[in-house]
Amino acid sequence: MDAPAGRVQGASAGSVNAFKGIPYAAPPVGPARWKPPISAPRWEGVREATQFGPACMQPNPRSISIYADPLASTSEDCLSLNVWAPKGAHDLPVMVWIHGGALTSGASSETIYDGARLAAQGIVVVSINYRMGVLGYLAHPSLGAESPAGLSGNYGLLDQIEALRWVRRNVGAFGGDPSKVTIAGESAGGLSVMYLMASPPARGLFSGAIAESAYMITTPALKRSVFGMPSAEDEGVKLAAKLHASDIAALRAMDPQALTNAAAASGFAPFGAVDGKFLPGQLVDVFDKGEQARVPILAGSNSGEIRSLTFLLPPAPASASEYERIIRERYRDLADSFLKLYPSTDIRESMLATTRDAMYAWTAERLAKAQAAIGAPSYLYLFDHGYPAADSKGLHGFHASELPFVFGTRDLLPPYWPKPPETAEETRLSDAMVGYWSSFVKTGRPEATGEPQWPRFGATDAYMAFEAGPQPKTHLPQEAYALHEAVVCRRRADGTLAWNWNIGVIAPPTPDKSPACP
Repeated sequence: MDAPAGRVQGASAGSVNAFKGIPYAAPPVGPARWKPPISAPRWEGVREATQFGPACMQPNPRSISIYADPLASTSEDCLSLNVWAPKGAHDLPVMVWIHGGALTSGASSETIYDGARLAAQGIVVVSINYRMGVLGYLAHPSLGAESPAGLSGNYGLLDQIEALRWVRRNVGAFGGDPSKVTIAGESAGGLSVMYLMASPPARGLFSGAIAESAYMITTPALKRSVFGMPSAEDEGVKLAAKLHASDIAALRAMDPQALTNAAAASGFAPFGAVDGKFLPGQLVDVFDKGEQARVPILAGSNSGEIRSLTFLLPPAPASASEYERIIRERYRDLADSFLKLYPSTDIRESMLATTRDAMYAWTAERLAKAQAAIGAPSYLYLFDHGYPAADSKGLHGFHASELPFVFGTRDLLPPYWPKPPETAEETRLSDAMVGYWSSFVKTGRPEATGEPQWPRFGATDAYMAFEAGPQPKTHLPQEAYALHEAVVCRRRADGTLAWNWNIGVIAPPTPDKSPACP
């Protein structure tokens, strides 16, 4: 394969060719640490592309998780991507996959993201690595002083934009259509999709978006405190002090793994920063104003998001009466609505549902509403599928459990992932989801042969429920969305409160009703 980036030799897998570990940017190491990515120079000769590149630096795992997928290697020299393309491909639509992992961990090499099955449906699949954690999202005044625009942070987002530019220049050589690119991601990958939709420099690099279990949380501002959050630069200064680094040179001199581990242990949380250029404003504001990319969207969440993420839950109150007292104290005039949705009769289930609805379900529906409001085709889903290995562990519809069905990789799961059974019903569900997702990449409409029509989101609040199989439904219940929308709106109007994980029994007192809010 002779691409503008250079000649590359991949490997054949049935009807699909795979090209792995292709560099899309120069390594951001040493003095280049915390700088924008630079396009990789064209290489000489034929590059062997049969092995994944190293994953980007991430903290050493401290516990066993169902998501743990052992990585062969990690490195700062990690800005690579992978391509799966049908043999003989020509001008096919492209899906660019952005992995999840809280902007802290993960890699495009994870087995669950193998793109062969989706590519066999007649699309080109690209998966990318990007800088994470402190190496991807540190902001600091000294880094801003090095930048002609006075900016720092957002390096992981800049990597994603650079990868999309590489795709624009090179994907035609692999049989892809550079004008028909859909960005897609789950969890932090879904957050990244929203960042890209909001980012002016990414405009025109994609024509569709898929956001699975995304979360539209408060975004810190680069240089000032907003919504009760320190500026991203202030957080960077605090981190340097915790690590006893006198300046940026000292931070650049640190071993990347030691730096990554120390930053994570100190509580550094990587997020994008509102800098006026790459992220022009809060995601909620950008989407409310209709200033996001005007592209079709497929968005959704899972019924059991928090069942595998229980570390997100605060300690439970000791009794039903204590739970109700706290909720009434925190939610004030909205408390009756809250307790109707999340009653004290089963505190654990109510807490799981609160965080699920406030973070993931609210975001998915908000995305569908926002795109529909600007006339873009919008499709919403709820993944509510269970199977014995997951349900027996209390993990029905857990966070990311849709991924092996979307990618057709039920046989390529991480070691501790609850395994779906090898039954005709599970195969049918996966075939349907592979069909819907690949069809959306092709046409902006999710369709699957022999399966129900997925209704477009609109006046009837239509959505697709993935249960035992695909079930189209209308009139999505609005009570939970309305409650959390009201809380977020009031916090935005108040200006001193974030809308992150501070919900339920750890919510700050809800501000008084604003004329701008329900």
